[in-house]
Amino acid sequence: MADMTKATQTMVKNIEAKTGMTLAKLATVIAKSGLTKHGELRTMLMERFDLGYGAANTAVHLALKSDGESAATLKGLSGTDVLAEIYSGKKAALRPIHDKVLTILAALGDYEPAPKKGYVSYRRKKQFAMVGPKTNTAVEIGLAAKDLKQHARLKAMPPNSMCRYTTRVSDPSEVDGLIGEWLKTSYDEAG
Repeated sequence: MADMTKATQTMVKNIEAKTGMTLAKLATVIAKSGLTKHGELRTMLMERFDLGYGAANTAVHLALKSDGESAATLKGLSGTDVLAEIYSGKKAALRPIHDKVLTILAALGDYEPAPKKGYVSYRRKKQFAMVGPKTNTAVEIGLAAKDLKQHARLKAMPPNSMCRYTTRVSDPSEVDGLIGEWLKTSYDEAG
């Protein structure tokens, strides 16, 4: 969990620099806003403090202690335990897909996993991929690469999304060379 703490500390430092407020003060702003839904709170921070989606999302999660890292820490879970929790119940059969993605990532080099609620973000200097079950039958791989060639398996996301592209995988055999190339491109750009 030490790697995730480092990534979170960096993000908090950036959020505090951008807003000119400590995370504790932002938590007070969130509490006093009268808003209760996560998405509404995120939008409020984006509009009021000009935070990007990811920074605002992180600030809300940390203020509410609803982020995967805080939840895992409170439960005393390791990274392996977090994956077991994400891929439990009806989603258990999808775990081999995530494991195959991890095999590709291990070959790329160093990175920091940051578990969230329902998926894991993978970072270098910035996030390059997100992996987690989207449905009971498919894992979604989010890619932060700037310009991937259009492909039938690749969906471009709207501006200000957490990732620029996503693809869904229903079987480990679909985590192939093409997905490996996309992950490498994202990894290299996050440098």
